[in-house]
Amino acid sequence: MPKIKTHKATAKRITITKNDKFRQRKGGQDHFNSRESGNTIRNKRRDINTDKSHSKIIKLLIPYN
Repeated sequence: MPKIKTHKATAKRITITKNDKFRQRKGGQDHFNSRESGNTIRNKRRDINTDKSHSKIIKLLIPYN
């Protein structure tokens, strides 16, 4: 059986925690942030948990983590 290739774009965006939860960066942080309120900018800095419904797909894309 050949090895499964890792989907590099997914591997760069999503990390798998010790308890098999998926963490990813919140989007929309790159530019146009000057019009956002301070609260919104602060919230964008946080990582978010990815929904459990995507876990089967993510495990296929990142098989060796």
